[in-house]
Amino acid sequence: MLNQLRAVLGLNRHSSYLFGAFLLTCLLIIYIWWPLAVEYWQLIQRYNQAGYPWHALIDWLLLGIFAFMSVTIMAHADLRTDSLIIFVGLCGGLVIESWGTQTALWHYYTAERPPLWIIPAWPIASLSIHRITHTLRHLTAKWPERTFQAIYWPVFGGFYALMVWYVAPTFDKPYTLLSLLLCALLILAPLNKRLALLTFAAGSGLGYFLELWGTTRECWTYYTAETPPVFAVFAHGMAAVAFWQAELLLEKTWGRWQSGISPRFTKSESVENKSK
Repeated sequence: MLNQLRAVLGLNRHSSYLFGAFLLTCLLIIYIWWPLAVEYWQLIQRYNQAGYPWHALIDWLLLGIFAFMSVTIMAHADLRTDSLIIFVGLCGGLVIESWGTQTALWHYYTAERPPLWIIPAWPIASLSIHRITHTLRHLTAKWPERTFQAIYWPVFGGFYALMVWYVAPTFDKPYTLLSLLLCALLILAPLNKRLALLTFAAGSGLGYFLELWGTTRECWTYYTAETPPVFAVFAHGMAAVAFWQAELLLEKTWGRWQSGISPRFTKSESVENKSK
């Protein structure tokens, strides 16, 4: 049974490394921001003293998200590709959180702009979205390409219109203008419409549960006070597409750099060998 599960999920040594790093990150966050953990524990104690049953004291949504992401990041893990996803997720998450908190589109209950403890959640989510996208590609493998061609512009055009409407109060902020420009470029120049739509769907699907947890627990709050805003849910999908495009760009740049230096290295190496 366990062997079958390992085979289905594609568990390997890299899966153990990623899960260990995931747990270590969680422990470091708890240790570094210990006052937040104490505050949460005190909240649980107050609910317990008020007579709430034990099952009401457990954050089942958080546990469900944690379990789902733990399984997905371990599935078919490969550090050769996952390391790039993690790097882009960290950088991209920092940029997005800086934009949102600096422009007051959303704020955290700690009033940090942005809080560093939320940044590691982005690469973890990116890994999970990557696995979900892989599954969606398998499930939609027989779908005709014209289906994706037909729905691409309505989906991304609709998102962009929603984004313009939602961020309108911050048009005076350079961060917002740059974000709008970047999203427009990503939408207008898709590398693969099928994969872009599947990535958008995967990011939005996971984003809904992340936003539902964060906004209903008042960990972060949007300026519209919605729990969660529709824009925030689909913004996770757009962020996933942006991260995917960034990964492709870095891979291409790295490949060109390698191909550019390899011939010179080989030539110099051969000359050196001849001289010997």
